[in-house]
Amino acid sequence: MGRYRKMLVAVDGSDSSMHALRESFKLASNERSWITVVSVVPRYSGDLSFVAIGNLMASLKKPCEEALSRAEKMAGEDRALIKTVCEEGEIYERIVDLSEAENCDLIIMGRRGMGRFERTLVGSVTARVIGHSQRDVLVVPKNSQVGWQKILVATDGSRYSRVSAERAIDFAKSYGGELKIVSVVDVPSEFYAEAPDAVGDIIGKAKGFVKDIKDRAEPHGIKTETFVAEGEAYQVITDLAKTQGANVIIVSSHGRTGLRRLLMGSVAERVIGHAPCPVLVVRS
Repeated sequence: MGRYRKMLVAVDGSDSSMHALRESFKLASNERSWITVVSVVPRYSGDLSFVAIGNLMASLKKPCEEALSRAEKMAGEDRALIKTVCEEGEIYERIVDLSEAENCDLIIMGRRGMGRFERTLVGSVTARVIGHSQRDVLVVPKNSQVGWQKILVATDGSRYSRVSAERAIDFAKSYGGELKIVSVVDVPSEFYAEAPDAVGDIIGKAKGFVKDIKDRAEPHGIKTETFVAEGEAYQVITDLAKTQGANVIIVSSHGRTGLRRLLMGSVAERVIGHAPCPVLVVRS
């Protein structure tokens, strides 16, 4: 235990964000962590010449204050100790900056119920937080529960996924959980006809990736099961989470810069959009 000593939970008053906060109390109790709860007042983009500044700011701050008041009430009910902060500005920037200032190890955010199209929208706050933060991010879907009994970890053999594998092993050791280890082979169908030997080599490498994690986990007494599957990575991972009853999916987020930080469509972000359970995005 003790992986995360300080947590930052972002709330906006929505049921999904407040559910994530409630789940953070359980994690903080197990990890013996401190919790900071933040709500952000977004910048006003209208014409200031037509409004009274004082009334405008009071109106903009009201949802923030109400969300934090509700958070304090929930913390009292659960006997959790929290600190609340109301920030102003670009939402993702304030969340990321505060996580740095507070030296938090983990950012926790809720995920609203989304339709098929909304799951791949560009520019969500969550995607931007993941893109810009150097902290791990835990995204909690509405009505899901944070748990570590069945941990699904995805690997592509990169140095980033090796970090997420270490995190998965740590949690499995701490909570007596078991690991489901998956590597996905995603190649175009025409590739099979043109280079069948190359496809075999790719599958062989994927088997090596999952075996490496299995070999590192089992000396700790961790029960493991490995999977190598073909298809679109996010679809394979989220489908496997459903069939295996995973409590959490652990994925890595590759380092990105500039505009790429703002774009949806990476495996991690698509997994978040479709996952039936919380997703922990591990940063190196």
